[in-house]
Amino acid sequence: MEDEIGRVLGGADAVVEPLTHNPLNAVTGGIWRVRRGSRSAVLKVLTRRKEGGAGWGHSDDPRHWNYWRREADVYADGLPELWAGSGVTAPKLLELVERDDGDLALWTEDVAGRPGTTWDLGRHTLFGHQLGLAQGAAGQVERPWASRSFLRDYLGSKPVPYELLEDGAAWRHPLVAENFPPALRGELVRLHRDREEFLAVLESLPRALCHLDVWPSNVIDRDGESVLVDWAFAGDGALGEDVGNHIPDSVFDLFLPAALLPALDAAVHGAYVRGLRDAGWRGDERLVRLAVCASAVKYDFLTPLMLARAGETQLDYGGARPVDAARRFRERGEALMFLAGWADEARRLAEAVGLP
Repeated sequence: MEDEIGRVLGGADAVVEPLTHNPLNAVTGGIWRVRRGSRSAVLKVLTRRKEGGAGWGHSDDPRHWNYWRREADVYADGLPELWAGSGVTAPKLLELVERDDGDLALWTEDVAGRPGTTWDLGRHTLFGHQLGLAQGAAGQVERPWASRSFLRDYLGSKPVPYELLEDGAAWRHPLVAENFPPALRGELVRLHRDREEFLAVLESLPRALCHLDVWPSNVIDRDGESVLVDWAFAGDGALGEDVGNHIPDSVFDLFLPAALLPALDAAVHGAYVRGLRDAGWRGDERLVRLAVCASAVKYDFLTPLMLARAGETQLDYGGARPVDAARRFRERGEALMFLAGWADEARRLAEAVGLP
């Protein structure tokens, strides 16, 4: 690594700081900020030598949702440049190193700016417009390494105790009973029952190049530009699917209060559609809204896992710090009820446009 630091930062005397990431993902060997004097860069190591947990195993199949070297291929292919001019970009690639042990060292610029985890409603709205401009202009993009059937395979890979949805004892746990809305259980049982129909609908909708992991921790404001990091899942998705991920994930990890979800949804979705139109897209807006709302199915796994972990210490993303358990369950419960509303809207829209 000393040679790499020398090429990227001009010397070997550097300070290395670990960055928060999902440690369960078998393709991520680690992420660090590396500083030397006034210069810094971000190092991400892609690997297939690590065991993954909770269904996050690596794959050598370029179409698999967790293809181990996809992010390197994204940069090597210059794919983020397709969104140039929209206001959405990616960190600049500084160095890509094929290491002797088979790992890939991905060195990118250390983006200075305001993380999406601190954004207000107005900044989320701007991002929605920028994302619409990007996806409306680029459309569907074919690449050998692009993921296919991401959401179906991602959900299918997770070991989830779905039987707890029907387990009265799990729902009577005080943390659950005191913080989840009373009607939530029935709505989420219904969502799980309809999972295949939602996935089929999403797969039938207009396609776009999607990032497929758009959430506040993966985007940084740099003087009004939205810099997206972590392109490991990028590939084929429904037009609007990225928005359907970003909106709920702005709440699930307590970045914004769940009470803001209706306003956030209206603002970001509306801005996204305006961005599509500004980019020249002339399709049926109902199909975009259907993709956003049907994306509620992505969170089918979340409630059973919360039920299973209700008796455990609640930790933040990355597992570094505890969070207030009652607040997490209360906020997520409200957000999940909001997604139940999305699911109902998706059912009505699918019928209206003639989809199964």
